Amino acid sequence: MARRCRLTGKQRHVANNVSHANNKSKKVQLPNLRRKRLWLESQQRFVRVRLSARALRTVTRMGLDRYLRENGLGVSDVI
Repeated sequence: MARRCRLTGKQRHVANNVSHANNKSKKVQLPNLRRKRLWLESQQRFVRVRLSARALRTVTRMGLDRYLRENGLGVSDVI
């Protein structure tokens, strides 16, 4: 399974690990993903979603249905 938020599209970033001697080596920064069961009001059921902590805060505040509607996403994009 891809390490990607289903709502925001956040994914891993490649960055440099910089030592005290200014040597650089590649490192991977992973998004803060959580597996969560959210209530989908339009279908009167729970859906399991893998989403970032930032998206979880937003969905908690607005609700999943409103978030999907405002961002032009469908239920099939989340599941």
